[in-house]
Amino acid sequence: MTATTIPGYTYGTDQVARAPLTMQDLALLKQAVLFGPDDERYLHMAGDVLADQIDDVLDVWYGFVASHPHLVYYFTDGQGVPNNEYLAAVRKRFGQWILDTCNRPYDEHWLNYAYEIGLRHHRSKKNVVDGVQAVPHIHFRYMVAFIYPITATIKPFLAKKGHSLEEVEHMHQAWFKSVVMQVALWSAPYVREGDY
Repeated sequence: MTATTIPGYTYGTDQVARAPLTMQDLALLKQAVLFGPDDERYLHMAGDVLADQIDDVLDVWYGFVASHPHLVYYFTDGQGVPNNEYLAAVRKRFGQWILDTCNRPYDEHWLNYAYEIGLRHHRSKKNVVDGVQAVPHIHFRYMVAFIYPITATIKPFLAKKGHSLEEVEHMHQAWFKSVVMQVALWSAPYVREGDY
């Protein structure tokens, strides 16, 4: 499946909300997480390493979510019945997100899509893209908490292609910085106007 055929994947289109931040704001956010040109290079390296491991990564992440009822809850009808079609649709976009994190330029399209992802976790747009009747809002605390499992569990996959320990560590740190930065961007819909 290519990015253009993933249902609900609207990267770079006019269906994507415009982020409330400028490119200058993004540049300052990069500085705040110490993200620089070397991190871009190592993320591209990570993209090459992860490209044929996406399903395996997603199996780990989905296994983690599935083992915690309070996380699966957000893919249910609110009565505890998971929507498997919804989980499958999100999984395809989640896999593309891994590739986008590693390979896309962090430009205005990337900034806007990061904001769009935040909206899709927030009550403003959750469930809209997939047209499902599921829990209408993911609580903010889990957005932040998920930084750790998504960062910790990626490292073994980065180490599977024979890179040096130093290269693996650089790829991992670049990934970590990017995830923190993206969660900061996803947080915008959750923050009261004037406080973000």
